[in-house]
Amino acid sequence: MKRKYFEVPTELQLSEISTKYNSGLDPITVKKELKKIREKISELQDMMYAHDKYSVLICLQGMDTAGKDSMIREVFKGFNPRGVTVESFKTPSYKELQHDYMWRHYTKLPEKGKFTIFNRTQYENVLVTRVHPEYLENERIPDLNIESLTDDFWNNRMKRMVQIEKHWAENGVIILKFFLHLGKEEQKNRLLKRIEKPQHQWKFSPGDLKERSLWDTYQFCYEEVLKNSNHSKGKWYIIPSDDKDVSRLIVAKIIYETLKKYTDIKYPQPEEEILTHIAQYKEQLKKE
Repeated sequence: MKRKYFEVPTELQLSEISTKYNSGLDPITVKKELKKIREKISELQDMMYAHDKYSVLICLQGMDTAGKDSMIREVFKGFNPRGVTVESFKTPSYKELQHDYMWRHYTKLPEKGKFTIFNRTQYENVLVTRVHPEYLENERIPDLNIESLTDDFWNNRMKRMVQIEKHWAENGVIILKFFLHLGKEEQKNRLLKRIEKPQHQWKFSPGDLKERSLWDTYQFCYEEVLKNSNHSKGKWYIIPSDDKDVSRLIVAKIIYETLKKYTDIKYPQPEEEILTHIAQYKEQLKKE
């Protein structure tokens, strides 16, 4: 499970990238390995919180039923609650539409020492709106003619997002972006499970079928995002997601391997005054 394997290739065609990955591990071992990596990430987060110079932004994108919610639950369940926040970006509110399309994402960035997970991300602005350009009318952009939109409009948006991400990175935000690559047949099976199980029916919407009918259009838009917004400070990783347990382990390993590269993240040393008298403080407490 080397990170390099899941990076965006130079010549990208999603249809040629498998949505399955043979980890060589049995299901029980996969879960055990995830638990180990999860604990290691949690330890690093605790150190990062004390260090207080970096933060981590995890971006999750994928088609409906790709496993974003369960990914968050299973990979980050061992975290100290003070150290992680989850932000979901759905239909923009009235207040959010009073600002530019990146504003609501900017306001949800992680504080130093903490993790924030974007469940759907800023790239919805070049995915959903590209598939449904009529949504742009809600943004009330001056001189915008939806009927005459070209690729330049979307490419310009992605270019601006990359510029903003590089600015975030320069200020200590470690950015990891994951596309959960789900097969169309597997999505059908997961939607059927939602319908068939009463406890999951609340998750189903007829709109899910409408969006599924636009599968090829979405795949094209995802290809464009992955090709045009992949950069050294905010790499995309394409995660085979037909097997949820395996996809979680892959994501956890990439997060851990990335954070381990930041060797300057350490617990801060106490002030010299405290170190000089540490034995004295210890003795004082023992005498109480």
